[in-house]
Formats: sequence, C-alpha cells, structure tokens
Amino acid sequence: MPHDAAARTSHARQLFAPLGPTYDRTAALLSFAQDPRWKRFLVSCVAPTLAPGSHTLDVATGTAAVAIDLATRTGCRVTGLDQSPEMLAAGRERVSRAGLAERVQLVEGSAEALPFGDATFDALTVTYLLRYVDDPAVQVRELARVVRPGGPLASLEFAVPAGAWRPLWDVYVGAVLPAAGRLLSPAWADVGRFLGPSIRGFYRDHPLAVQLDWWRAAGIHDVQARRLSVGGGVVIWGHRS
Repeated sequence: MPHDAAARTSHARQLFAPLGPTYDRTAALLSFAQDPRWKRFLVSCVAPTLAPGSHTLDVATGTAAVAIDLATRTGCRVTGLDQSPEMLAAGRERVSRAGLAERVQLVEGSAEALPFGDATFDALTVTYLLRYVDDPAVQVRELARVVRPGGPLASLEFAVPAGAWRPLWDVYVGAVLPAAGRLLSPAWADVGRFLGPSIRGFYRDHPLAVQLDWWRAAGIHDVQARRLSVGGGVVIWGHRS
C-alpha cells in the first residue's frame, strides 16, 4: 500500500471508484451478510441520543447506507461526506429512492481536513476510514473536533480475529476473497487482493488497545469497543468530553 498520505488517499479513491453501483450488494455477499449487520450496530451506538432535527455527520459515507439508517431510525438530519464522487453518486440514488433527500445531504470532501467548524454536529459515525489515512491518531482528533461536547462518536473498522478463528480468517482473506473478487469483476478482484494485507498490516502496527488510546487522547470519554462476527469487525464508540 502507498506510504505517503496523498498516494494512500489516491489509491483508496481509485480502488473504490468503480464499485458504487454494486458495492452494498457485493459487500454483503462477500461478508456473509455481516457488513450490513455491523453497520446497524454502529448506528445503534449513537441512535439513542439523537432526536428528530438533530444533525449527524457520517464520514466515509460511501453509498450512504449508514446515513440512510441514521435518518430513518432517528429522524435526524445527516450530512454524509466522502472523497469519492462515484460512490456519492450511487449514494444519492439510494437517498432519493428512500425519500430522504430533504434530510440526507451528501458532500464530497476530505476526512483528514473536514470542511466544518468546531462542534458543528450532535453526533458522528465513520466507516472503514482509518486504514486510508496517514496518521490515524490525528484523524480521530479531527473527527472529535466537529462534534459538540457530550455528543457520541462511533467507528466501524475491519479487524483480525484471534484464537482458533485466525487461521480460517487468513484462508478466507488470502485465498477465498481474491478468488471471489476475480469471479465478480476486475475492480472487485483488486479489492479482494488488497483487503487482507491492508487489514493485517493495520492491526499489526495499531493493535486495538492503541486505537482506544487514540480516542481517549482525542478527548473522547466512556470509550468502549465490541468485536463482531468472531472478531472480523470492531466498533469503537464514546462521547466527546
């Protein structure tokens, strides 16, 4: 994976640009329906504090699955931000079909320099972002910056299972996922080859305990984490101090 920030960001944009129209359906298929389940749990970590009319930021919104769930479940307004115009185009179609165009706004922008003022939002969600930024600890501080004091933040990332599940995970991401991607399309073949080494390398360099320290150092309290699906995903959440 590219090492400098500009190359890493560009690589992520190129990798996912062709996937918008098929992303949600294929991600659910390749994750054995766990990806949508993880996203529902992510939303549940912030939903209890949100009232109709409150304003949530969904970072790395992609095709707006989390943004739509937030708006539907809580009645809040959602701004979804992503760097990929192709993914956002697919997201806008989904938002329109859901009848949520007045409450869900999708904007193109960089997560590493959020184009919003301090304490703008009542809550924040973020999905599969930290492997694509140059300094994840700095990124967590930037996410916390735009949330009002007391507001909840929640993040979903892939993770690496431990124990007896680890060898099965290694086989799946090392052989099954790349093969499945090749059957689907050249674009999904690229994703299939990329994901295993990317996830493995991130957790080698940044174990979960280190990630939780990023959140506390960013001024987020009551930090909690839950591993999902035998450890293949992890949701971290807390409240801005």
